[in-house]
Amino acid sequence: MSGGLSTGTHTDADTVRTERSRILAELLTIVDELAERAVSVMRAEIPAYAERGDGFLTDVREQVGRHYRTKLAVLLEERTVTFEDIAFSRRASMRRAQAGCTMADYINAFRVGQQVFWEAVVEHAGRSYAGQEAALTLASPLMRYCDFASTHAANAYMEYQRYAAAESVQASRDLVELLLAGEAPTRGPQLATAHAHGLNPESRTPLVVVAAVLVGGEADARHAACAAIARTGVGRHRTLAVVRQSEIVAVPALGPGDVGELCDRLQSVQRSLLEEDIVLAMGISTVVEGTGEIPRAFQEARAVLEFLPEDGGVAALPRISPFEYMALRADDTARHLVDPRVLDLLAEDRMRGGVLTATIRAFAAADLNLRAAAERLQIHHNTAQYRLRRIQERTGRNLRHFTDLVDLLVAIALQDVLPPATNSGRKRLVSATNEEGGTADVPSAHESR
Repeated sequence: MSGGLSTGTHTDADTVRTERSRILAELLTIVDELAERAVSVMRAEIPAYAERGDGFLTDVREQVGRHYRTKLAVLLEERTVTFEDIAFSRRASMRRAQAGCTMADYINAFRVGQQVFWEAVVEHAGRSYAGQEAALTLASPLMRYCDFASTHAANAYMEYQRYAAAESVQASRDLVELLLAGEAPTRGPQLATAHAHGLNPESRTPLVVVAAVLVGGEADARHAACAAIARTGVGRHRTLAVVRQSEIVAVPALGPGDVGELCDRLQSVQRSLLEEDIVLAMGISTVVEGTGEIPRAFQEARAVLEFLPEDGGVAALPRISPFEYMALRADDTARHLVDPRVLDLLAEDRMRGGVLTATIRAFAAADLNLRAAAERLQIHHNTAQYRLRRIQERTGRNLRHFTDLVDLLVAIALQDVLPPATNSGRKRLVSATNEEGGTADVPSAHESR
């Protein structure tokens, strides 16, 4: 071949065919080198491939080499690629899916492999007119091969994912039913699923149970909500979550101090689902140790759902104090036991912004230290003293007497848990700070300090 580009305008078919055969024959002798080059480019351009170990990359290199040899054979024989030619790629596609390789990365790897092969075709075509014309005749069959092979690979990948998903869902459902029955998995897929979700039956793993019901949205939305809850794991394990008849049941495994973060994530999920018109009511049990406590935790999670309004929300027992829980569980008799004078004061105060209620909370939270309470409320000490006198005059309760203070706090707690429809000032009671309606937060007396 001449060193420069030929200026000829016509090359006979035999010459082009000869050049084409030459190019393909030369590539056939360096297939392993080309496969190595393709894997190097994949690692450079696809971060997920760069992070993989030697075993994964060896498998990729072998598959690339097999594709290159098959491609060259099809081109040399001047025929169309068939399913039989690339049957070997089916199991490789499933291995990629099993390894957690995304579809986008997998198809991108096909693109890289095609790019490296085409660059090699152009390189070996040389600068002669006949060589470059021969390379151009390879472009269309190469594109057809890549389209055919990548489509076949994508179908095999999706087929495996559907199969794995169905198997995973069934194993998860079976495991949840077993755990809710108070039994522990001992072998097989259920035990493997338990370990995969951090629920080792032989350990006292801290966990909670989440029960959720759909109160707004299409019935199919349960599966979308279940998938969102499954992504809320706070450790290295995914949360076990399944759709169980008309409800969603999840069992997140926890680490030390994880329950607060989990509650935050579940509340975030509930809010984000609202943006998709999926309205969820979610109950979270107390923290229990070990899978043997799951049946009791499940009953807690279901029971706490009744604390929620009709428009859903999250009721998290780990964030409810015993004091608040007793108020939530109180019946009408408990409210009838409250002194009418106290009820009248709270009702009137609610309509005026809740400043006296806020003063009672702050005084209790400050351990009956009036000056500290005034600082919490951002008011003068004399103003706080005046409010205490007003409360005593109206109710007959002296806030410096422990039993009187408890009576007032119980009455406030019972008022707080009334539904908003019968307690229009409920949201303002905690935040009220002074007669001008300030917004400094005033915690309830039983909040942690």
